[in-house]
Amino acid sequence: MVEDDCASNIIPLPNVDIETLVKIIEYLKKHAEISGSDEEEEIKKTKIKDFDKEFVSIKMQKLFNIIVAANFLDIKALLDLCAQAIADKIKNKSHVAVRKIFNVQCDYTQEEEDAVRKENE
Repeated sequence: MVEDDCASNIIPLPNVDIETLVKIIEYLKKHAEISGSDEEEEIKKTKIKDFDKEFVSIKMQKLFNIIVAANFLDIKALLDLCAQAIADKIKNKSHVAVRKIFNVQCDYTQEEEDAVRKENE
């Protein structure tokens, strides 16, 4: 009977690799640890801010993986943190750089692209 109880507690995590899951657990543990401490609220906020800044200093693909998992697990604060980190990384980048970051291929011909640019000068 114990097996049946354990089986019902399984959370399927399709497309979430172990490295991503470990990072999410690290995030949740650290936030719980800081939030549960007896320190002043300002100190807690500073510690969380510092931890979060370090947490998102990772490669873009890892941030994307965390976003997918955080969305699936409904961890809004983590989802928002990673989305903001990606937004900050693409801020002030050219459209060419953003396409490269997101691996988006331009499906316009050169003539079509030139026409659009001319329309929107």
